[in-house]
Amino acid sequence: MASEGKIKHLIRLIQEGRLSHLKEEMCKDEDGRAAVLKGRFGRSGDTVLHYAARHGRLEILKYLVDELGTNIELVNSDYKRALHEAASMGHRECTRYLIAKGARVDCLKKADWTPLMMACTRKNLEVVKDLIESGASLSLKNKDGWSSFHIACRVGDPEMIQYLLRVSSAVWDVESKINRTPLHTAAMHGHLEATELLLERCGYKPDAKDSCGVTPFMDAVQNGHVEIAKLLLEKHKASFSATDAVGAQSLHRATVTAQDEAIRFLVTGLGVNVNERATDLKLTALHYAAKEGHAGTIETLLTLGADVYARDAKGRSALHMACAGQHSKCIRQLIAAGLTDSTDDSGTLASHLLKKPEALKVLDDFTGCK
Repeated sequence: MASEGKIKHLIRLIQEGRLSHLKEEMCKDEDGRAAVLKGRFGRSGDTVLHYAARHGRLEILKYLVDELGTNIELVNSDYKRALHEAASMGHRECTRYLIAKGARVDCLKKADWTPLMMACTRKNLEVVKDLIESGASLSLKNKDGWSSFHIACRVGDPEMIQYLLRVSSAVWDVESKINRTPLHTAAMHGHLEATELLLERCGYKPDAKDSCGVTPFMDAVQNGHVEIAKLLLEKHKASFSATDAVGAQSLHRATVTAQDEAIRFLVTGLGVNVNERATDLKLTALHYAAKEGHAGTIETLLTLGADVYARDAKGRSALHMACAGQHSKCIRQLIAAGLTDSTDDSGTLASHLLKKPEALKVLDDFTGCK
């Protein structure tokens, strides 16, 4: 039986592409050869083909398949095949070789990812072309309902997006399981040129919502992509006052993610009311900032005229939110702005929500807030 050290040595030769040394070692050690060819290694249970394909070792792939008869459809623990590895890493020659040897072009790994989807995770346009020309399907989706076009839009390579649209003019018309479109994806990830291309070439409806009620404009704003938000307003007539499934507007969602530049754009550039309330619990942006512990965003909102005394539908102030989250700095800011301890509709004092000593000390330092 081959030792662990011997097996690791042979795998290293595969990874490094040292074909002549590999052949020499394999010929003189039958036990080692058998162990390496039949074994699955590492956390993912990779085979020798996985290592060769992942590292782009074409000549070693040929040796393993053509001379030693290794099955090209061997899978690891995630059901990933050598073709997945070659495609995802952009190794064109290995991809073409495996396809020529009969590899299933639309084979599925765990979560139903195809080699084409894997290739689209990187800017591997030539590999994408090879797969599609060999019959790879653009209509397949993974377990989350993402197509290869979704994935290409997440990467945001305009050249790849244009190619996929040429191959299939309707490839853009797809939604994930939670109703997210490729336009949502491009806007969320900040791909300005890709977003512009989608608006020019595709027929997305303005303010299309996913299952949480989120629009592409909301995605752009809550991730701080102000230029994309402006593009959606200009080219797609997006609504900055649209609400999500819980009644929150773009202002509220930008506050949750502490996107101060986007908040200033909404309030000073578009005239959004800084004290606008989400329709579910009547929360203001200041409530959201205090709840999340975003001290810098609280300062931004106060500068823009946020009402520090505003109460939500349960009578809670932003101080209640800050105390519930044990956010000492936010508590200090709100009290300094004039908001002292008070009760909500159930009679609960904001200070009664405090548990951390440092947060309690903040209140103790202010007269009348003990």
